[in-house]
Amino acid sequence: MITKLHLENILFLDIETVPEVQHFSDLDSTKQQLWDLKTQYQRKEDYTAEEFYDRAGIWAEFGKIICISVGYFTFQGDIRTFRTTSFYGDEIIILKDFKNLLSSHFSQTKHLLCAHNGKEFDFPYIARRMIIHNIALPYKLNLFGKKPWEVPHLDTLELWKFGDYKTYTSLKLLTNVLGIPSPKDDIDGSEVYRVFYEDNDIDRIVIYCEKDTIAVAQIFLRLRGDSLLTDEEIKHI
Repeated sequence: MITKLHLENILFLDIETVPEVQHFSDLDSTKQQLWDLKTQYQRKEDYTAEEFYDRAGIWAEFGKIICISVGYFTFQGDIRTFRTTSFYGDEIIILKDFKNLLSSHFSQTKHLLCAHNGKEFDFPYIARRMIIHNIALPYKLNLFGKKPWEVPHLDTLELWKFGDYKTYTSLKLLTNVLGIPSPKDDIDGSEVYRVFYEDNDIDRIVIYCEKDTIAVAQIFLRLRGDSLLTDEEIKHI
């Protein structure tokens, strides 16, 4: 029962990713061929590998992380606070800073990571990028040898499925049906590539990522039957 979990032991997070380079032509010939092979079944017949490249950020082998936003609860008596912060910029620095956070503040057995579709995307993506950059995996991301009940990951998408694995419910849709306020100034996830490479506006992406992290926490609260966070309870640090 998620109602028995202590909120202060959960690290909520969201990541934003983009293709590793801006243009398909920036890849060497071998990587171009590998991209062609990787996406041949995902692409419609009228899409070339190059035209499909703006979606490369979905795959850890062809993308990179440009932002990891995290949030966590603190309690002082009856005062509840949700604090958010973000790691962004150079991917290696992002990954090392995130690893340091896990190792220094969320390393105990009781600590859990939570994301929307995190088990299928965020957690394995972070782990794969760490390995690519020769960064040793922190305990919370190293699943080798762990039994299913030992994996320290929560997933709001999985919780919402209630065992029904046929469908996918986006974060945006779930906040809507659960009556969770969604800021109208959010950029769409499909715009991150353009905002990063063409607009060079990482600050806008960080804001978007942090809002998604807050949304994950709000969904978790609703699934527990707890009251939603107010604007006054959310602190950006």
